[in-house]
Amino acid sequence: MRILGILCLLLTLGGCSSLLFYPEPGQVFTPDKAKLEYRTVTLTTADGLKLNAWWLPAKPGVEVKGTVLHLHGNGGNLPMHLGGSWWLPKNGYQVLLVDYRGYGLSEGKPSLPAIYQDLDAAFAWLDNAPEVKGKPLVLLGQSLGGAMAVHWLVQHPERQRQLKALVLDGVPASYRSVGQFALSTSWLTWPLQVPLSWLVPDGDSAINSMAQLTGVPKLIFHSIDDPLVPMANGIRLYQAAPPPRVLQLTRGGHVQTFGDPVWRQVMLRYLDDPEHFNGLRRLGEIPNYPPPPNSEDESPQ
Repeated sequence: MRILGILCLLLTLGGCSSLLFYPEPGQVFTPDKAKLEYRTVTLTTADGLKLNAWWLPAKPGVEVKGTVLHLHGNGGNLPMHLGGSWWLPKNGYQVLLVDYRGYGLSEGKPSLPAIYQDLDAAFAWLDNAPEVKGKPLVLLGQSLGGAMAVHWLVQHPERQRQLKALVLDGVPASYRSVGQFALSTSWLTWPLQVPLSWLVPDGDSAINSMAQLTGVPKLIFHSIDDPLVPMANGIRLYQAAPPPRVLQLTRGGHVQTFGDPVWRQVMLRYLDDPEHFNGLRRLGEIPNYPPPPNSEDESPQ
């Protein structure tokens, strides 16, 4: 049914950028359900929209190592993406997690290029937040959030210089190629995968900007098992990226990276020294299963 829906949208909307976004309205829970301290933040965009965001402070008693701006993927809303950053506050990183226009409780409807104003608003808020002053800033972009970040940062090179590191997780190199891959997975759309994929807008794809992303170290996570954004996307982005860069291949589903404590530790080690840490190479020794119930590393439900 999802493939049929994609097909109908492609046929009726043509090159509309709304094909890239699948927002979920509302907010089914807040971080306190996961026993996380937080506060709600309202961002204001240049075109007057109010965006909903969560601020997760570092755990009390833990030294603040920096701030992470978390840009999530193209589906759902804030509660559905908390799994990507819930673990950072206890490790000394405060987090700003933003819902784009049309997602969750944020106003408006998502589209390109208007949605880049949401990134403008997030950075403007961080510029003025006293908790952020003097602390290293990291951008974590998952899936579509990472692709938008790459394009936006190339358009704003001064922002690259503000970042200690850019961490990408499961990011599509090309919107069009991922669209073609999705169409190729069904017998119904397989014969039309090439012509239909050309209806997907591709000008802002990360692969078109990656070579110009010269002002910040980059850590690129990508799962060899990713069923939605194949591993070739991460490899292409790594090959196009200027150094310093690290490609960290992982295991598991699409943007499920930080459900595994191994990859959480890899990111923390990388952030300690982005210029020199080369990641983990011996994947065959890494178990790919959830931690035991009630363990300290278990993710919040």
